[in-house]
Amino acid sequence: MKEALTPLLQQAVDTLKQAGVLPGDLPVQIRLDHSKNPTHGDLATNLALMLAKPAGMNPRALAERLLQALPENDLIAKTEVAGPGFINFFLQADAGFSLLQDIVAQGAAFGTTRVPEACRVTVEFVSANPTGPLHVGHGRGAAYGASLANVLRATGYAVQTEYYVNDAGRQMHILATSVWLRYLEACGEPVRFPDNGYRGDYIHDIARAIHAADGERWHQPWASIAQDLPPDEQQGGDKEKHVDALIERARHLLGETGYARFFDTALQEILAGIRRDLEDFGVVYDEWFSERSLVDSGAIERALAALKATDAVYEKNGALWFAASRYGDEKDRVVVRDNGQTTYFASDIAYFLNKLERGFEKALYVFGADHHGYVPRLRAVARGLGKDPDVLEIPLVQFAVLWRGGKKVQMSTRSGQFVTLRELMEEVGSDAARFFYVMRSHEQHLDFDLDLATSRSNENPVYTIQYAHARVCSLFRQAEERNLSKPADWADVDTAVLQADAERELVKFLGRYSEQLIQASRKRAPHVLAHYLRELAHQFHSWYNGHPVLVDETGLRHGRMLLAEACRQVIANGLTLLGVRAPERM
Repeated sequence: MKEALTPLLQQAVDTLKQAGVLPGDLPVQIRLDHSKNPTHGDLATNLALMLAKPAGMNPRALAERLLQALPENDLIAKTEVAGPGFINFFLQADAGFSLLQDIVAQGAAFGTTRVPEACRVTVEFVSANPTGPLHVGHGRGAAYGASLANVLRATGYAVQTEYYVNDAGRQMHILATSVWLRYLEACGEPVRFPDNGYRGDYIHDIARAIHAADGERWHQPWASIAQDLPPDEQQGGDKEKHVDALIERARHLLGETGYARFFDTALQEILAGIRRDLEDFGVVYDEWFSERSLVDSGAIERALAALKATDAVYEKNGALWFAASRYGDEKDRVVVRDNGQTTYFASDIAYFLNKLERGFEKALYVFGADHHGYVPRLRAVARGLGKDPDVLEIPLVQFAVLWRGGKKVQMSTRSGQFVTLRELMEEVGSDAARFFYVMRSHEQHLDFDLDLATSRSNENPVYTIQYAHARVCSLFRQAEERNLSKPADWADVDTAVLQADAERELVKFLGRYSEQLIQASRKRAPHVLAHYLRELAHQFHSWYNGHPVLVDETGLRHGRMLLAEACRQVIANGLTLLGVRAPERM
């Protein structure tokens, strides 16, 4: 209805401009809101209040002039000027019922649109270091990022999704060395495992696989490996220096070929597991971007050269620094260490510049809340490169806490360290996990109730929504079994038979789907869509329970079947955007 009334109000504004009541060059933005109180009509606008000052008129008087200039139409039953100058619209009882035919005719495309600000955007999310399986914290970022990408596509954005693979940093060397040490244990060596090594069962699995394939080829005696290593933390030393020395010892003893065997195998195995988990979670990326490609392609050198060209870097104590504090960050950042090695941050700069070089007009990074410091850091990078910092958007996803039986879940029974995304999917299913993750704003902490997610009750929102969809599918199967006709052409259904208040309210609520989708897009907030679907399912069940659909009277049956089918289609469309199945049977 907003879409139908907005052009009518625009015509009224144009009429008043032509009459000299409003300045001809006055920019006008029309806003319509749904009335919370039915006594105030269906829709309301503050247009007269916004235009009163430039018009030099009393807002109530201008509201009356706007109503007088409103074109004749079949939508509006009554109007009123309220308060200081609000205009309330009361719609005809059957206004908007043609929406039902539009929904079934457009099918999966219903609600999609193109917002004026739509552009080419890359959405990067999850991007966890490939040093272990994804955990439940990554799951929330995955659900949010994938749903947001879908919502943006549905509102006209040209979206590319991307996973940034950190395959060139120190953590990967710790991983490779950890696998080698577990391999040595499989060879029978009495290894003292480093305090800072990776300890999960998956490390043993990779090491055993290499041992099974290569035998003792990479075997070295532990005594020679451990000789003259600096003490570890539990030995009274520095765990970082200890593990770095272990890495260097591994690289020396294994040689380039041997070390690459452990490094590449660990990377490939863990990354393959991450891919499988995400695909089973309904998350498929357009691009898996390798950090190593930035090094190999010279992108880091080009990025540093670009910063030098804007005089945004300087040398100090043998290192190269980015003057980040000059551009809004809390402190300056090292980009090249005194030993000539580039830093993680140098890769971040190159990666951002690479996104712009690929033609993206906006770069959307989905980070965990613990990465809040990256927001001013990356915006400083944009300014330092002479770019508009607003090309960057960095939604921060808050933490998720699992609860079972009223108690917080502390750890995984399998890994002893964290609950993996795979374990969560095995317990509650991908659908429940996807929906529960986006049920609340990404800016809020999430208490994930495992018992609720697996319950088949009205309190479980994803069950209630999916059941509404399945209920309509069951309805049509019942009609076929009872030889009750369905409409040959939905466009021919007479919607005038839908006279119940619940039916009118349901049609009005269906009409809000597109605007809710736009709101979810503009606020980068898929939870808006989740809340809408929850309320739609509630209204559907209330109507369905009180108004039999498969009645003998053909006209009424067809009208209610149309309404049910429209509800099913909108639910299916919304669930699809959230990455949740719309089942036909439950």
